[in-house]
Amino acid sequence: MKKLLLAAGILLTYNGLVQAQTTSATSAAPAEVKTVIAAENAFEKLIARKGIKEGFLAVADPEGIVFKPNAVKISEFYGTIAKQPGLLTWQPKFARISASGDLAFTAGPYIYQNSKKDDDKIYGEYVSIWRSDAQGKLKLLIDLGIQHPEPTKETIDDVKDPEAVKASASKDPFKGKNIILATDKQFNDALLKSTAGAYKEFLSPEGRYYFPGFEPMTGQDQVMRFVQNQAIYITAASVNAGRSASSDLAYSYGTARIKKGNIVSNFNYVRVWEMDKGHKWNILLEIFSAVEN
Repeated sequence: MKKLLLAAGILLTYNGLVQAQTTSATSAAPAEVKTVIAAENAFEKLIARKGIKEGFLAVADPEGIVFKPNAVKISEFYGTIAKQPGLLTWQPKFARISASGDLAFTAGPYIYQNSKKDDDKIYGEYVSIWRSDAQGKLKLLIDLGIQHPEPTKETIDDVKDPEAVKASASKDPFKGKNIILATDKQFNDALLKSTAGAYKEFLSPEGRYYFPGFEPMTGQDQVMRFVQNQAIYITAASVNAGRSASSDLAYSYGTARIKKGNIVSNFNYVRVWEMDKGHKWNILLEIFSAVEN
């Protein structure tokens, strides 16, 4: 009888340990958005100290890309150019991080100044997408920006932590790549039918839209008015995508040909996707970067 009681006690203890470990794994606290804000601020300080070229090379993911004007690896572009002059500063005003902490982004205004003259400033918006390496450190995966006239209004901050319920223990952070590519293509197909209708269906209510020459736009109503007033028609093709392990944040990028009135131009695009409570992927951010002919 004592042996039976001892065995039962061991079994109960073992089951309790397994249950505790499982609960701990599934209820781990989600990442905090301040992590990517800190990475972005450290990146800016690095550029101020070492220069633009060395700063980008120091934080680049091995697969990280910039658009110069088409997609090229950060290591390839900055590894072959001479030291880039000028002062580059920026402010992360819009930011998210996945619950699993392996994918994040920030966006906001930047100023580039090639001399000490105030009239030599170039204004614009940047978007940076970060992903964690094997040691859990965020590295720069995608970086691009647009130019626009000196801003007339202050950019509203939108910085939020992920929801705890979206955390996941998956060890394959980008296994959902095909799902995001399919969603990206679905949106591109919708654009062919109706530009405004596509944004009404796919753009998050708090989504931001970055188009060269214009200050950022926020929300479906403002974006739909813009594409209608500017007579914008878009044909786009997906190139690549990725998704976080917690399946709450994703990105995609590709090429686009945009007809704006009677003018047709080539662009690259980057989209950040966020899953809503109904498990639908919505565009949280979209930016178009012009390709000069």
